[in-house]
Amino acid sequence: MKLLAFDTSSTALSVAILEDDRLLADASLTIKKNHSISLMPTIDFLMKSVNLSLQYLDRIVVAEGPGSYTGLRVAVATAKTLAYTLTIDLVGVSSLAALALNSHHEGLIVPIMDARRNHVYVGFYENGRAAKADQYASLNAVLEQLKGRKQVTFVGEVTAFRQEINQTFPEAKVLEVLPSAFKIGQVGQKLTPVDVHAFVPKYLKKVEAEENWLKTHEDSGLSYIKRV
Repeated sequence: MKLLAFDTSSTALSVAILEDDRLLADASLTIKKNHSISLMPTIDFLMKSVNLSLQYLDRIVVAEGPGSYTGLRVAVATAKTLAYTLTIDLVGVSSLAALALNSHHEGLIVPIMDARRNHVYVGFYENGRAAKADQYASLNAVLEQLKGRKQVTFVGEVTAFRQEINQTFPEAKVLEVLPSAFKIGQVGQKLTPVDVHAFVPKYLKKVEAEENWLKTHEDSGLSYIKRV
C-alpha cells in the first residue's frame, strides 16, 4: 500500500510518503507560513523526489484534529479533495496521537497543544494507545487528572506550560515535540477508511465567534451556522 500522510494542525507542517510500513520520503516545515501555501508544493516536491505520481497512491491519511482551526481546514479539505479525485481511501488520525507517537518514552505520554487562555488540547497515551479520549481542558484540570501518576512525559507545545507542569510534577519529562506524518501514516494504514463526504475535522472546541454568538442566542433555538 502506498499512502500520503500529512499534518497541518499546528505551527509545524509534516508530510510523508509511505509504502506499507516503509518511509519513502518525508519533510517538516516549522517556518511561520500559511499551510495553505506550503502544503501542496511540499507534497509535489516529495512525490517527484521518489518518482511517484498521485494516481499510484492507495490511501490519504490526515491529522484530523484537534488543533488550529485554519490548519485543520486546510488539511482536511486537501485530503478530501485528493481522496475524492483519485478515488482512494481516506483515514483520519488524531493530531495529538501524532505528537505522542513521535515520543519514545515509557509510562504515560501526555501530548498537549496550546489552545490559549491557559487551556490545552490534551491526549493521554500509554503503550502506543489512547488511555482516554482527547480533550479540551484547562491546564489546571489536566494536572489534577494526573495527580498520583508516575512516569509522566508531557510532549508537544509545552514551552508556555513548562513552569506550571514542573511545579506540580517535578520529576516529569517536558519535551518540545513536533508531529510526525510518518507515524500518522503507520497508524493510518491499519484503520478503516471513512466516508469522504462526511469526514470533518475534530475541533473539540467551538470557534470563538460561535461561542460569543451562543452567549446571547443560547435559548433562541437558532443555529449559529444557519444564522451566519
